[in-house]
Amino acid sequence: MSNEQDCERWMRHALEQANLAGAAGEVPVGAVVVVGDEIVGRGFNACVSRCDPTAHAEIVALRQAASHLKNYRMPGAALYVTLEPCTMCAGAAVHARIQSLVYGAAEPKSGAVVSTATVMDNPALNHRVDVLGGVLAAECGQLLQAFFAARRGA
Repeated sequence: MSNEQDCERWMRHALEQANLAGAAGEVPVGAVVVVGDEIVGRGFNACVSRCDPTAHAEIVALRQAASHLKNYRMPGAALYVTLEPCTMCAGAAVHARIQSLVYGAAEPKSGAVVSTATVMDNPALNHRVDVLGGVLAAECGQLLQAFFAARRGA
């Protein structure tokens, strides 16, 4: 796992992606996949614009990274995402053999890493992902709160 300064650096890139999602009218979640000192995949939520329920930020970033790396397995890669992943995205990270997951804000309603489930801790899985949560959590959470407040007209 990277040091705190590196984690914040990469999370800021994920926040840039989240801002792109928000500007497009999507829920502002962003993700980047990092190998070494290079971003190999970027993504932001695009479910509405792509008419695709699987177009979560993590999935978009993992697809781009797999294409870049020419491999669906990504040992040594780190996935940085602004919001705790859902079940689908946590499972995708495991299947991609991501080494580490770093997320910003917890997702108490559908987060599947620590909040509502612990998908990555399932003993039946043959791969373990190192997890660090809470990196720039206030900033990541504020972006989501502002988006939903604007939607409610508050």
